[in-house]
Amino acid sequence: MILVTLTVFFVTCLLVANIIAVKLVSIFGYVVPAGVIVYPLTFLFTDVITELYGRQIASKVIWIGFAASILMVILIFLGKLLPPASFWEYQPAYESILGMLPRITMASMIAYLISQHHDVFAFHFWRRKTKGKFLWLRNNASTMVSQALDTGVFITIAFWGTVPAGVLVNMLLTQYVIKLIIAVLDTPFCYILVGLLRSRVEQSMPIKSQSFNVKIASFD
Repeated sequence: MILVTLTVFFVTCLLVANIIAVKLVSIFGYVVPAGVIVYPLTFLFTDVITELYGRQIASKVIWIGFAASILMVILIFLGKLLPPASFWEYQPAYESILGMLPRITMASMIAYLISQHHDVFAFHFWRRKTKGKFLWLRNNASTMVSQALDTGVFITIAFWGTVPAGVLVNMLLTQYVIKLIIAVLDTPFCYILVGLLRSRVEQSMPIKSQSFNVKIASFD
């Protein structure tokens, strides 16, 4: 149940970030996609899942998020094809706002697969190097590089040709800085979640992982 709950939170943050990313907002005078305030939370949940369940389970969760995003795009597209009611005046707005979603989602998914798999790999790498100590280091070292990969790929694919070059560069730099700040701020929450859930996970799983010294769960 813990793994299911963490996966639900992860997928929810992922889908919401993709949807609201179509809106560009101004933060301290800098233009960034609205999804920047939500998407970094996905790394928090993958780090917690990796810490509690291991790299293999975290990778499965990433692919579940990928499948959910594809399904979301298909369903929103089908919603656009449905004939609007005669009195409903917002079809152009629906198409204008959510019409960008396929490109946003494609950019997000490419960036997502690259950055999330790197995050899981890097978190696992630093876990071995630190012998399971210094959770704050694993959380931040893995996330900072992953966020750079995600930001560069996503902003370039999603907004290339739709905004001036200067705005694009500012979006790249500003979004990365904001993500770094959020990554640092979520470190205490990573400790809290792992601290609250580790004993429950270990009690609920019958087999211990030799590499992680935690119980292994599976979606199979």
